[in-house]
Amino acid sequence: MSQAYETTSSTPSSPISHDGQSQPVKPVASPSYTSMNPSTTMNSIESFDRPESPTLPPEQGIPSNDMVPATIALNSMPNSPTRYDYIDTSMPPPPPPNMPYPHSSSVSRLRQDVPLSTVPSRQRYDLNSHQIIHTSSNNTNSTNSTSISTNTNSNTNNYNTSNQQNLQHSHHHHHHKVSKRPIHMSDHMAAAIELSVSPNVLPAPAAGMYWSRALTYGRCPSRPLRAHSSNLIGEYLYVFGGCDMKTCFNTLYVLDMDTLTWSKPRTFGQTPPPCRAHSCTTVERDIGGGKKSYSLYVFGGGDGPNYFNDLYVLNVDTLTWSKPKTEGQAPSPRRAHTTCIWNQKIIIVGGGDGARALADVHMLDVSDPNLPKWSLLNPEGNPPIARGYHTSNLVKDKLIVYGGSDGHECFSDVYVLDLVTNRWSQIDLDRAVPRLAHSATQVGSYVFIIGGHDGSRYSSDVLLLNLGECSNQGSILFHLTFGTVTMSWETRKIYGGAPSPRGYHTSVLHDSRLYILGGYDGRNVFDDVYMLELSACAYLPQITNFEIDV
Repeated sequence: MSQAYETTSSTPSSPISHDGQSQPVKPVASPSYTSMNPSTTMNSIESFDRPESPTLPPEQGIPSNDMVPATIALNSMPNSPTRYDYIDTSMPPPPPPNMPYPHSSSVSRLRQDVPLSTVPSRQRYDLNSHQIIHTSSNNTNSTNSTSISTNTNSNTNNYNTSNQQNLQHSHHHHHHKVSKRPIHMSDHMAAAIELSVSPNVLPAPAAGMYWSRALTYGRCPSRPLRAHSSNLIGEYLYVFGGCDMKTCFNTLYVLDMDTLTWSKPRTFGQTPPPCRAHSCTTVERDIGGGKKSYSLYVFGGGDGPNYFNDLYVLNVDTLTWSKPKTEGQAPSPRRAHTTCIWNQKIIIVGGGDGARALADVHMLDVSDPNLPKWSLLNPEGNPPIARGYHTSNLVKDKLIVYGGSDGHECFSDVYVLDLVTNRWSQIDLDRAVPRLAHSATQVGSYVFIIGGHDGSRYSSDVLLLNLGECSNQGSILFHLTFGTVTMSWETRKIYGGAPSPRGYHTSVLHDSRLYILGGYDGRNVFDDVYMLELSACAYLPQITNFEIDV
């Protein structure tokens, strides 16, 4: 789920009623907060550190002065920690492999404007020798050699000198072997093979998690993004909408997760309007013959003072947008809501409509792609209060809702909606961790919470919400205590260079790594991509085999 952020100030403002008249509000003491007056100038430093209220129409911020051509990799930074594949930024990026596109016949549109080059030099950390191995490769027939440098905390100049010496060897058309033994799956499970290294950062131990910044190539987004959506289908990440400091977008970008190469495909049909804080849900269908089709369902969002409740569908196979007719009563216009797909039904929770935060739950039945059907759910039990900028994660038949804000308070509570019994339950937690505009990604029996705002500041923390004990069969067991489910917060040691504090970013899990894209820290909108290498030996066995029993 993506969220939006607006420029704010330190002067409290008032919720706006349906007739447009302002109503007085009492200022809320810290750590709660109120929405700020958008007419206030940017002189107040405090104003940049507070998130927007879901109960007020957004105001556009200041324009960004950086206009970078779309063919330049905005987040490419020489001499910085990078994705494990590409370390030497002094050489051109490699071409992506000519692999078939698994979900679309539009591969030519996705592969346009991709630069061609030779394979750059690489370096990897060898688990046996505890050394950095510099390698490179090309297509010419040549002799083989290997260049190794010891991993120490030497200064940058010594590191660069050593690196240049290795590059000189590679430029003489020597083909370097990566290792004296083949790389096995056990190496990958140790989560330490070919990690990026910095001259001042020790490599992560095999059981640790590791942050690094990923270098991307190709036709990347021309502006930084916040409050966008990111959907992973196979090896491709579809990024839609969002905004920078001034403008909302309705552009679709695709990131090849294997090569980290961006493309900007040409789309057809009726494109959604520019929007942010919308929802985008992946719907998978069997079409026979062992084949599947994929569609992206975009609902709601906002642009300036406008809120939407329109539904648009992107056929991923043909890259064609459509605005289907629907049956039933659609939800009211909103943004900052969440969606999850369950049994060919999209579940929509909460959000804000400009006058108030929302607590309603809607369902869109998409089993018939030609006629989606809206319905309102009225769950029983103990429902959460109205909120936006929360997150929702579906684990089997349970929808886990965490955090968010009603415009006055940043929430730390967790609720579970049982979609079979249609009942809400509040979860008892060992401590309060307020968050809004964060990302939440399920990895086995954990939900990884990254970044967000805690009511007083932005964060770059990584928190793990333990959903329960994991059995030998990989099932998540929720233990009932007086009719409620118990969960717990956990923290882990993380190495490497973490991204700067931010919210309104997106995160996805791919190949035992968590990737985060974009975001906002109250002053800057980001265009970078970071990856968190997970402790594979602890989490990978759970990623593809789990369920919840209550």
